[in-house]
Parts: sequence; structure tokens; C-alpha cells
Amino acid sequence: MRDFLPADKARREHVLSVIRRTFREHGFDEIETPVVEDSDRLHAGLGGDNEKLAFAVMKRSLEKDDLQRAADSGDYLELADLGLRFDLTVPLARFYASHRAELPKVFRSIQIAPVWRAERPQKGRFRQFVQCDIDIIGEAGSLAEVELITATAAALEALGFAGSNACTIRINDRRILRRIVAALGIDDGSYERALITIDKEDKIGVPGVVAELLELGLGDAATMTPVLESLTTLVDDGWGLLESGNQAPDWLDADAYRDLLAIRAAVGGGVRLVFSPNLVRGMGYYTGAIFEIAHPDLSYSLGGGGRYDGMIGRFLGTDVPATGISLGFERLVDLVRLPEDAAGDAVVLIYDPEVEPARLAALKAEVIATGARTTLAERPRNPKTLIDQLAASGWTRFAFVTGATMTLADLELKEISATDGAQ
Repeated sequence: MRDFLPADKARREHVLSVIRRTFREHGFDEIETPVVEDSDRLHAGLGGDNEKLAFAVMKRSLEKDDLQRAADSGDYLELADLGLRFDLTVPLARFYASHRAELPKVFRSIQIAPVWRAERPQKGRFRQFVQCDIDIIGEAGSLAEVELITATAAALEALGFAGSNACTIRINDRRILRRIVAALGIDDGSYERALITIDKEDKIGVPGVVAELLELGLGDAATMTPVLESLTTLVDDGWGLLESGNQAPDWLDADAYRDLLAIRAAVGGGVRLVFSPNLVRGMGYYTGAIFEIAHPDLSYSLGGGGRYDGMIGRFLGTDVPATGISLGFERLVDLVRLPEDAAGDAVVLIYDPEVEPARLAALKAEVIATGARTTLAERPRNPKTLIDQLAASGWTRFAFVTGATMTLADLELKEISATDGAQ
């Protein structure tokens, strides 16, 4: 968990404002949910491995016997009735189940909020971080995926990811993955376990995946190796598998693939959409199309999502189609520069100690009335360090206040970036 200095906070707010504005332009409405959810809901098997990282909130008025019973059983979750949310998808499912009657038939939501996971802190992994999610609930067709991808691509472009810096959106379908696992000679009962290993292919290669699957007692090398190698050859050029004259691979689910082709056609050429049959996405609740945002210069993704038609039914008792995507906000913030004009006119009045507070307050009010963001700072013996700090915090101009009778007309405003702070 981190503190943010003013410059860091300004950059974060800039990125948030661009994402929020773009998503709203594409017809999504923002909601807010509590930071805590019922413990049983957070551990209902919907969050995959993230459930293991949930912070638990202990029950009130626990007795010594309760603590001993939990220690004996090893199930410390029985001491908790609440927990901090580890993502925004589970809260959204609960939200929709609670408010369905008040929402439109097809609901397009924005959620931008912090989540908490008991991670081992390291570069790029934090125990508190912000997620930026958009979801469409109630749309069973591929229009939902098209809208999500289009809005996400627009947000990335607005943040400066365009041209040679543009992102690629990798796409696959869980139905294709199920056929792939079957082609590997692995039974359906080991499907999810096999996917966890297949998802490591970009790190350990095909030989490493085969070796790990064999260690688990799944499949045989002679069957698995050619299938897995065929997947890697299609990562950058896999859109012609059903064209006339081509022999579609045995592992291809044709219906799912046609759905992906329809999404690609509807999104259009402005978005780099790449069919990646070895894309897994770790969450077990995905049921259809899945996608992940890749950047050509980065080894990690900038977000991802997919269709999760079965989740809301766990709360509502009736299945409702749902699809969502999440931007990796913390990673984006590290890559986005604050525009030079983002701060606007930001003026610092550097005053001599003898100037009366009433005069300073009046001057500050006059400068604010001109439309400038304004603050006060007492003049140190050497202003250089102060002015350097102000520049780093986004302040653009300053003026010295040296007399008790100075007015707005007397202020000599100077550009901070062009100033010799030692004067």
C-alpha cells in the first residue's frame, strides 16, 4: 500500500479522468459498491486463486472457544463474516442481483475503485490498487464484446497509445480452449488444472508445458507437443483458419471461432485484434470470449477480461449473460505522461514574512478570480529549492509579494520553468 506525492496524484487523476470520460462517451454508467462484501460471497468459488488473497474482517464479540475451534480445524475463515473485495466483478454480480429491477434490460457499468489482495509486495504487485472495469450485463450476443473492445481501445488511444505505440488486443474463446485440452488427450475433469499449466507457455515454452503436464499425469508427449506447437504458430496470424482451401485444425471449435471473426469484423481495422489460441486468462468463471491487452514493448498485459455468463446466476438463481474488461490502471499510470498543459494556470504567491495575512488572503482571492489555481508559500532565504519543488508539483507561475500595499496589478508573474530559482 502506497502514499502518493502531489505530482503522482495529479498523474493518476489525469489517467482516471481520461478513462472515465471515454467510457461515459461510449454509453457506460458509473456505479459504486462497498469495499467489503460478505465473506461467504467472496469465497464462493467465483474468484479463482484471488479468493486465497482476500483480506478477512473478523467477527465482533469472538469468544476464546471460537478461536480455539478455528485453530483446531485450520479453517480461520469461520472467524470472519466480512472481507475486503479482491476485485470488482464479484461485487458487480451481487449489485446486479440486488438492483436488477431498477436497471435497464442491458446494463453497461463503469467501476473505478480500489481493491485489496494479500499479495507478497514486489514490483508491479501491491496490496491495494485501483481497477478500472466496464461490464455489459444482459447482452448475450457478440455486440457486448464489440462495445467493450471499442471503448477500451478508445480509452487507450486517448491516453496516447496510438500509432507505433498502439496496443494489441489478443482474443480467444473458452470453448476453443476446451477443445484444445481434449486434443491434448486430457479428460474434462482435469480441464482447469491443464489450463493453469498451458497459461505458462509464454514463460516456460512448449517443452516446459509438456513436462509439467506429464508430471501431473496428464496426456502424453507424442500427442501434446504437436498440438501445442501448432498453437504458437498461430498467435500472430490466425484469422484464416476457415478460409476456403484451409484445413482447420482438429482442436478448433468452429462456432466459437466464427463468433470471434464476427467480433473482429464489427470492431473494424482501427483496433489491432489478434487471435491467440494459447490465451487462457486465469479466472475459472469465464465461459466464452476472453481478451487481453498487450503492448509491443512490455512483457506484461495492460488489462483483460471476458464473458462470464454463469456468475450472476449464482446470486440471482437465473443465469444472466455478462461480459467485462478491466484496464490495468497501476501499470498504465507508470506509462502515461501528464500533458504539459494539464495543470492549467497554477500560480504561487511567494510572500515575505512581514506581509499581513489579510493582504495575502485578498491577493489570493483576486488571483483565483482570474481563473488560476493559486497557493501561498513563505519566501525562504534561498527560493531555488522551493521553486524546484513547486515545478515538480505542477505549478506553472509565481510572483513575489513584498509589500503590504501590493495589488493584483503590482504582481510580476514569472514562468517557473524558465526561472533561475536562485534570484
